[in-house]
Amino acid sequence: MSDIVKILQQNARISNTELGEILGVTADEAAAEIKKLEDEGVIKGYSVIVDDELYDNSTVYATIELKVTPQRDCGFDDIAKTIMMYDEVESVNLMSGAYDLAVEVKGNNLKDVALFVSERLSTIDGVLSTATHFILKKYKEKGIFIDREETDERGLC
Repeated sequence: MSDIVKILQQNARISNTELGEILGVTADEAAAEIKKLEDEGVIKGYSVIVDDELYDNSTVYATIELKVTPQRDCGFDDIAKTIMMYDEVESVNLMSGAYDLAVEVKGNNLKDVALFVSERLSTIDGVLSTATHFILKKYKEKGIFIDREETDERGLC
């Protein structure tokens, strides 16, 4: 029932009854399938997508590119696991291309993020270099439009 996953990705608050109606199964069958997917680790959790402009516009997000030296017998895994443990870290991804790891972080201000990079990330054994890119505005996240401003009919912003 991969359709359940697609539906939950768009609306994790949908009721089992509504989900069952969409899929042509009972609410109990839909709930059992969700439980199975959770138990198997397919569904890792549920989250809320927030418009920080409306909720807390002081929050700062950044993507940090890391070049690292892979560790013997474990490659990039140990460094990634170390980085994942910091509260500021939202996500860690192994990348192809010019850098090895992409780390998404969240802070209270620019200085917090800068200190996190200089005092924590850059000091980890195996980290060769970092490049920090501050996110200025979010337009879309996880398929959800964040910026819903009406466009000027004349094509002006």
